[in-house]
Amino acid sequence: MSENVWGYHLTVGRLTDVDLSGFKVEATDGAIGKVDKHSDEAGSAYLVVDTGPWIFGREVLLPAGTVTGIDVEEEKIQVGLTKEQIKNAPAFVRDVHLQDTDYRQLLGGYYGIIPPRWL
Repeated sequence: MSENVWGYHLTVGRLTDVDLSGFKVEATDGAIGKVDKHSDEAGSAYLVVDTGPWIFGREVLLPAGTVTGIDVEEEKIQVGLTKEQIKNAPAFVRDVHLQDTDYRQLLGGYYGIIPPRWL
């Protein structure tokens, strides 16, 4: 992962004028769902992924730093996580956790990265 888990790596191919909503998301070992919402806010970028039937319709929050590649032509995003890592991540409730700095700290810790202090 990156030192700042809430920012895209320069090498992933993120184009800020491309809406990622609806893009398929794939872990290192298979598909996990589609992007329902995303943010490109500096130091606070993320994807909200609807996992559909894979984990019973649960949404997950993935920090932008977990993204390893974006294929605009295929509308596909690769993340450097396994399905098991994503499934076992701290539960995400959009209305509660989307702007919760404590949750972001917890999630960053879960993925092995401590977010910057200003988050």
